[in-house]
Amino acid sequence: MNLSEESASLSQQHSPTPPATTATVTVFASPTSWIESDAVAQCHQVAALDGMMHVAGMPDLHPGKGAPIGAAMLSAVLYPFLVGSDIGCGIAVFPIRLRRAVPEKLAGRFPDLDRALDPERDAGDPAWDVVAGDIPAGHTEGLGTVGRGNHFVELARVGTVFEPGHASRLGLDAGDLVLVVHSGSRGLGERILRAHTEVHGAGPAPDPDAYLALHDDAVRWGSLNRRLLAARVAHALGAEPTEPIVDQCHNLVEVRDGTYLHRKGAAPGDGRDVLVAGTRGTPSYLVVGHAGPEAGHSVAHGAGRKMSRADALRRGKAKHTVDELRRTPVGSLVVCGDRQLLFEEAPTAYKRIEQVVGDLVQHGLATPVATTVPLVTYKTPDAGSAPGGRRGRGRR
Repeated sequence: MNLSEESASLSQQHSPTPPATTATVTVFASPTSWIESDAVAQCHQVAALDGMMHVAGMPDLHPGKGAPIGAAMLSAVLYPFLVGSDIGCGIAVFPIRLRRAVPEKLAGRFPDLDRALDPERDAGDPAWDVVAGDIPAGHTEGLGTVGRGNHFVELARVGTVFEPGHASRLGLDAGDLVLVVHSGSRGLGERILRAHTEVHGAGPAPDPDAYLALHDDAVRWGSLNRRLLAARVAHALGAEPTEPIVDQCHNLVEVRDGTYLHRKGAAPGDGRDVLVAGTRGTPSYLVVGHAGPEAGHSVAHGAGRKMSRADALRRGKAKHTVDELRRTPVGSLVVCGDRQLLFEEAPTAYKRIEQVVGDLVQHGLATPVATTVPLVTYKTPDAGSAPGGRRGRGRR
């Protein structure tokens, strides 16, 4: 179902009997955008919670488990379930220098990013050099792994540059190579949410400061893990790791003026650079956000799902072969040993990234800086590829 709404009153005309609430709901989508009525209904359900003040839906809005994905939700009360289980999930961009970028040759050199780095067993792995200080929360499980779902590590080339001055300040030019890393807290956030829900269900945090201390550890862990992932891939491809030029978390809660701004699949958009992820077969967009309070100081984090995983699997098998999904429309390769995941994450399962970014621009929330075009997108190990990576340097 296509819905477009730009205010709470317009949303209420389309969503199924939203509950009466004093909180406002605004969905930043144009009339041609694909916004499911279930997602809008979830926005109103959240708006009806005690203490809620405003819900802002991004143009990638879609239904989630109990709460919408692609939303920023402001409240006087902290609700852990609005952030979800993957606290700290985000997208980082790392410049990388390679002599030649031939997807067919590089795809097989990606390391096994399902195999975690063990601090003792893998003490000599050079990826550890990016770790400064202790590992947040002492959580060593899943270090250096990407995870399933929509998480990925991608080698991409900078395509169209819309704002040369801004791109230059980030050290980017057309044709440059970057690693895009999308991953979260790999079980740590889930453990934090489970500890809360087992006692309080979907209710608020009785001790916000205690939750925030755990939450902040998960956010730091997610950022560290993205650095480790980028370092593992860089070494495997014969390059030196670099510092990220973008690293924004889109599952978190931020304290603003004594209130709690929950973001679930929404990236901070108040003057920050954000990589709005496309699909395996489309460009992604690097944008600078300038979203105000009505948009929850947020921008979209990606294209947003248009189909459920079950629908994508059913429809995809009827339209595509596995080989077709491993070679994308832009000529890139997808490294994925999980055939079901290939169908679930097919480009057709997502909204058009051009529409999402266009809506951000139309509503004055962001300005495109440049596109990144996929060369190799890593999802899971491919049985036919050999793990890469150099050894021999000690952990710092």
